[in-house]
Amino acid sequence: MRPWRPPPTAVASLAHQCSLLLRRLAERHSPAPTCPSSSFLRALRCLHARLLTADLLHAPSHPHLTLRLIHLYTLSPDLATPAALFRSDPDPGPVAATSLVAAHAAAGRLRDAAAFFDAVPPARRDTVLHNAMMSAFARASLAAPAVSVFHALLGSGSLRPDDYSFTALLSAVGQMHNLAAPHCTQLHCSVLKSGAAAVLSVSNALIALYMKCDTPEASWDARKVLDEMPDKDDLTWTTMVVGYVRRGDVNAARSVFEEVDGKFDVVWNAMISGYVQSGMCADAFELFRRMVSEKVPLDEFTFTSVLSACANAGFFVHGKSVHGQIIRLQPNFVPEAALPVNNALVTLYSKGGKIVIAKRIFDTMNLKDVVSWNTILSGYIDSGCLDKAVEVFKVMPYKNDLSWMVMVSGYVHGGLSEDALKLFNQMRAEDVKPCDYTYAGAIAACGELGALKHGRQLHAHLVQCGFEASNSAGNALLTMYARCGAVNDARLVFLVMPNLDSVSWNAMISALGQHGHGREALELFDQMVAEGIDPDRISFLTILTACNHAGLVDEGFHYFESMKRDFGISPGEDHYARLIDLLGRSGRIGEARDLIKTMPFEPTPSIWEAILSGCRTNGDMEFGAYAADQLFRMIPQHDGTYILLSNTYSAAGRWVDAARVRKLMRDRGVKKEPGCSWIEVGSKIHVFLVGDTKHPEAQEVYQFLEVIGARMRKLGYVPDTKFVLHDMEPHEKEYILFAHSEKLAVGFGLLKLPPGATVTVLKNLRICGDCHTAMMFMSKAVGQEIVVRDVRRFHHFKDGECSCGNYW
Repeated sequence: MRPWRPPPTAVASLAHQCSLLLRRLAERHSPAPTCPSSSFLRALRCLHARLLTADLLHAPSHPHLTLRLIHLYTLSPDLATPAALFRSDPDPGPVAATSLVAAHAAAGRLRDAAAFFDAVPPARRDTVLHNAMMSAFARASLAAPAVSVFHALLGSGSLRPDDYSFTALLSAVGQMHNLAAPHCTQLHCSVLKSGAAAVLSVSNALIALYMKCDTPEASWDARKVLDEMPDKDDLTWTTMVVGYVRRGDVNAARSVFEEVDGKFDVVWNAMISGYVQSGMCADAFELFRRMVSEKVPLDEFTFTSVLSACANAGFFVHGKSVHGQIIRLQPNFVPEAALPVNNALVTLYSKGGKIVIAKRIFDTMNLKDVVSWNTILSGYIDSGCLDKAVEVFKVMPYKNDLSWMVMVSGYVHGGLSEDALKLFNQMRAEDVKPCDYTYAGAIAACGELGALKHGRQLHAHLVQCGFEASNSAGNALLTMYARCGAVNDARLVFLVMPNLDSVSWNAMISALGQHGHGREALELFDQMVAEGIDPDRISFLTILTACNHAGLVDEGFHYFESMKRDFGISPGEDHYARLIDLLGRSGRIGEARDLIKTMPFEPTPSIWEAILSGCRTNGDMEFGAYAADQLFRMIPQHDGTYILLSNTYSAAGRWVDAARVRKLMRDRGVKKEPGCSWIEVGSKIHVFLVGDTKHPEAQEVYQFLEVIGARMRKLGYVPDTKFVLHDMEPHEKEYILFAHSEKLAVGFGLLKLPPGATVTVLKNLRICGDCHTAMMFMSKAVGQEIVVRDVRRFHHFKDGECSCGNYW
């Protein structure tokens, strides 16, 4: 028995009803909401069921019903159903394919979008379908496939590109990395021939294309397109402003900005943002004030840019006024829009030293992202609140590589290098890939600890990850090798770095100076200047330090005077301190005294410390006591002043005065930093204190030193007991000298390292005169090189001599 079918009039009536229902459903959801309601999808599926039961799907007499159904489905999350409807069509057409291409491309499913495009026979494709596919490729920054689709459009024979075709094509080509001027010119000619040049969207895309081309002629061509446009909108002006900023021509961007009619708020925001990106924060704030006075609408982009400008330039008071304006206006930002504004506010108050207020704003934020957490994390670290930063890091709900990098660097700058390396290892254990800046932080930690072996391992990992061309990592490697005593490795890193910046030159000059290669440091400084790199204040600080370590007084004066005369850099108190220290150590304390009188500012603690140190070297008790009095007034809790003055009296045999200074130190509750030395052996750091007995192999070290000491005496070594700054018996003084931490660390290294290996020891204080002499004899007695890094410089002991030439 044949199934019953409704009469033709009934079918026509039902088709008309379904058509009306589909139209009403489309009108009710037009424009399409970003998240269609579930009721929309339920109604759509009911209509789908009615069409299916009435056998109206893919009906030749009513093709529009299936097309409209597919289109409405593409507005919902259910993309599987319209895809199935399309595939069940024996003759798929371009209209349904266009809807599916657009929907799948918007959902990030570009491969499926291309499959629907390919499913339509070439002869049936229309211009709209080609445009949809080109737009999909353009949004995905895939220029080559978009150009291929455009060529297919041209090669169809019956189709011609329209203004949408050119807009999509130009947008796609603008994503090319090797975009050249001929590409732009060729496309421009095609646009002119097609007659689409007068279309606003095409002209805007053409301007954007020219502005993404790096040749100077491209910006002129963009300007020509702008001048020839009959109509312009906010996108036109914004594209020009942003394009000029990207090319580094802020003045041209401002010139275009001043031509804008109507002063669209988006163009104002683009200009302010351009100033911020170019570091012209004062101009950004001034433009913001003008924006307010001219009553241009302010939005979240405005406030984010101007707050960033205030934070970057240190305009804290101005930033507070912007914050006050936000509070007065009470803009009704949705949480997503308020997020970048709040992040900028947290940054402003963090950089302004108001971390408590920054945290208060952070706590009131309804929505936070990883930028928010990183901002407050950085704020705590920059404020010196490392404990608070650790607490924030532990409770962060999500972290990215920047979070880890900030925390690793925070540990290093906070003097907790071991914790920095532990965190770096934890990061890798959690499969978080470190960036080059994070590697730089971990490598810097190795430099602080003197962990040369670990630093070499990180160097190998760095190369494996492809970061060897990174300046931050290269500079960190250079500094690490220098701080670990491997100055030749530092020199090699410097020579192979592909891009040397001022930090690289300064680091290498500093390394040479600290290792006693003063003349080489001067030559490298002159080479830097000869290669057209202007020295900065850090460059002069490093070269003055190099002169100081090598005793090059005349050369030091030459570079000090060259700062202002040749490079327009006014010497700061740190530069004066280096020069005064150089004079004092060279026995020219009178010239140091005269130099102080010529300074354009009052002497700072670093100046008086240099004077006190020079007075100890030259035995000038009166001036030294005066310098100490100034330091007691300025920094009464600094232990170095008491120790240096006490040592000065002790060296002169004035035991009563020395005892008086030590009593003053106790009465004021000032604690002396204990001397300690450490050495890396077998990937482990071994630390020794003065008279150490807690190290598990301390007794073995003492016994070894007794044996080496006997050999040293045969070579002529005599303990210099004047460096024991206490009034006691000679044999007691010799024992104290024998138990200095650097001697213990060197003895341990000689015991545990392979024969002939360089023994590198790091010390937190300055090496004493007897230890310096002892190391020279020890290096000759054992036939090994010994390297000691104290708080001031490196000493390379070899064959009974030191790289400092006994000038330290």
